Amino acid sequence: MKATHFGAGNIGRGFIGEILYQNGFSIDFVDINETIIDALKERNSYEIELAAAEKKHIKVEQVTGINNQKDPEAVIASVATSDIVTTAIGPNILPFIAELIAKGIQKRRLEGNDTPLDVIACENMIGGSQFLLNKVREFLNEEDLSYVDDFIGFPNAAVDRIVPMQQHEDPLFVSVEPFCEWLVDDTQSKAKQIRLDNVGYVSDLTPYIERKLFSVNTGHATTAYTGNYYRYTTIGEAIADDKVLNQLKAVLQETGDLLIAKWDFARSQHEQYIQKIIERFKNPYISDDVSRVARTPIRKLGYDERFIRPIREAKERGLAYQSLVNVVAMILQYDDPNDEESVRLQKMLKENSVADVIYEVTGLSDASIVDEIVEKTGEN
Repeated sequence: MKATHFGAGNIGRGFIGEILYQNGFSIDFVDINETIIDALKERNSYEIELAAAEKKHIKVEQVTGINNQKDPEAVIASVATSDIVTTAIGPNILPFIAELIAKGIQKRRLEGNDTPLDVIACENMIGGSQFLLNKVREFLNEEDLSYVDDFIGFPNAAVDRIVPMQQHEDPLFVSVEPFCEWLVDDTQSKAKQIRLDNVGYVSDLTPYIERKLFSVNTGHATTAYTGNYYRYTTIGEAIADDKVLNQLKAVLQETGDLLIAKWDFARSQHEQYIQKIIERFKNPYISDDVSRVARTPIRKLGYDERFIRPIREAKERGLAYQSLVNVVAMILQYDDPNDEESVRLQKMLKENSVADVIYEVTGLSDASIVDEIVEKTGEN
């Protein structure tokens, strides 16, 4: 079997690529990074190291690379003949690969290939695959759209594995944490003939996506922004400080109460899930920069993102959210001259009132929440 995977970065190679290979797929990695793509084409394999005491190495073989900037026709041909298509490129990049996927689907139809295919966006976002589908639709005609309805699934997914920024002499080598979770919405899948080992297929993905987003993503970002506030540069240094750890625990208590209220997770099981997350953040074999986890602060302050959405929903349910507000205030003070969004956010705050900036970047309409954030920003 063959997979086409968009995104040959650390997550693509160190997470999605590993699972696809373990399931017997050869993999066409699609990317514009010439160094990585050329190395994949030349060597057809790479190594993953698990960030743990044993430092276990896993070899991933039967891989190659396609530069979508230089050879789009090869990407189209790959999609047309693949058994699964996956992405790990970042939510903002999905629209830029939509046309290639659309042309691959169109070629697939014209060649009479009626084997069902799933296109799975493995991104840190809610509804990533369906978002990609809407972008792909823009490039399809009526016959193509009918074909998609019959044979091409875009099942949403939730993925979880910490893959820190890293540099190695070997551009393909990647270190990842041992833990990983990949869940797929089975109700949106068309390729029922393929069921990947080490991937969970669920009838309702939303509770699991929200659990991951409001626990792992909210928690990781909380550790980063609180760590930055106390002048730490790595996640490991930050979480070793009780002030940061206590802030993290307080935030995860608030998001945990919300998740339990919404989705009826068993409290004892959710508390174990939270403890596992904290231990993952403490992993001494992972060196992760605060600046990597804290990057793109404007996106992280979005209306449906990891802080504002749980604040909104906690208030609606009469639940506590003050610790989340505390972190939002820290995000507004996050100043990294190497981060484009941080620079833009600080410029906005210099030119406008704090309240106006909060309204603009968060999309909030609840003045009382905005006032609470403004007050906490002033205290900090």
